[in-house]
Amino acid sequence: MLIETETTPNPATLKFLPGRAVMSAGTRDFASPEEAEASPLAEALFNLGDVEGVFFGRDFISVTAGPGVSWAQLKPDVLGILLDHFAGNMPLFKPAKAGFAVPAEDAGIEDDPADADIIAQIKDLLETRVRPAVANDGGDIIYKGYKAGHVYLKMQGACAGCPSSTATLKNGIEQLLKHYVPEVTDVFAV
Repeated sequence: MLIETETTPNPATLKFLPGRAVMSAGTRDFASPEEAEASPLAEALFNLGDVEGVFFGRDFISVTAGPGVSWAQLKPDVLGILLDHFAGNMPLFKPAKAGFAVPAEDAGIEDDPADADIIAQIKDLLETRVRPAVANDGGDIIYKGYKAGHVYLKMQGACAGCPSSTATLKNGIEQLLKHYVPEVTDVFAV
């Protein structure tokens, strides 16, 4: 099995492509070892000690190294864990536990039903234009809410903490949304 790697705009993050589906739908971001307990793969990556973020996309895994960590030393260990996982056809997630709830910080801003048309336009643009481009860079952007002209988005994977993420957000996504949805005045990361 060959796992390809790609650099991302975030120098701390590498994108690993196992040549098969990782997530059948959606994405999953793990920002701490505690969050990674839901996935044997994410947990194993965090157990290396030099990993501070893991992100599962449709056909890739992004891994973010801690400050000062050399990818030359970390990359073989990450590849070994990924090879073992995919060659062994191991499950991506542990069986769900009763009482699982979305953490409060992942809850969005409550949308006003009067803004339904605006929100639908924003979500469509994010889904068709923004998310595919961001996935190419090893990350994802999730809609969190719209209120009084302000759009709130959560950056995940390679996008979280990327030095160019603010430029992408303001110069790319904000300009796109403002162009197609005149009601949008600002875009903020949450």
